[in-house]
Amino acid sequence: MTNELPEMRASDSERERVAELLREAVAEGRIDMEEFDTRLDAAYKARTHGELQPLVRDLPAPGSTTDLAPAADSGAVGSRWASRIGRGRATSKGGFAFWGGFSRRGTWTVGPTFLAGTVQGGGDIDLREAQFEQRDVVIRCFVLMGGIHVSVPPDMDVTVRGFGLMGGFGEDGEATDVSPGSPRVIITGFALMGGVGVERKMRSAEKRRLREERKKAELEKKDRLRKELD
Repeated sequence: MTNELPEMRASDSERERVAELLREAVAEGRIDMEEFDTRLDAAYKARTHGELQPLVRDLPAPGSTTDLAPAADSGAVGSRWASRIGRGRATSKGGFAFWGGFSRRGTWTVGPTFLAGTVQGGGDIDLREAQFEQRDVVIRCFVLMGGIHVSVPPDMDVTVRGFGLMGGFGEDGEATDVSPGSPRVIITGFALMGGVGVERKMRSAEKRRLREERKKAELEKKDRLRKELD
């Protein structure tokens, strides 16, 4: 008679490493938000290695809980930028709007120069999920009675030095320490009776991660209190 060994139980750190891989996958567009929610819920409910393995098996990182890529911590972000710089040729080199608008969002690839112009229109340039042909980028914005909105992550190296006449260039949002290996982005140009606004804000996946961490901390606190009362 063969005695089967019980399946190895998963630890909290292993569940969190799987969750981190899923967050990177949704940020890179490998899985959509619906699939991310389903897999993430399953990861936090998993009790064994066998339940965790299928959740990351089809992702670039090694697909087993005994050989999972280490979770990225707040100080080891250089590798995240390295995976997004030098990735192919630019998918767009400019955008123009006349009585309308243009948008560059998601996982598009930014070239070394990007030319943006609006005439009585608007433009939306989002660099939070973008990839970069090279590290140094210049975005030139020219606005006439319109506006261009640029979204960047809080830890990106960004310099704003455009000129406005009856308009202006502005930067909103709290800037954090520049991450190692971050792209160096210069936003410049001219605005006449219009404006160019640069907003620093977190990626959707990062906001979700912080919410999950707060929720997990609250649950752990409640669990500790419950054990103390028992």
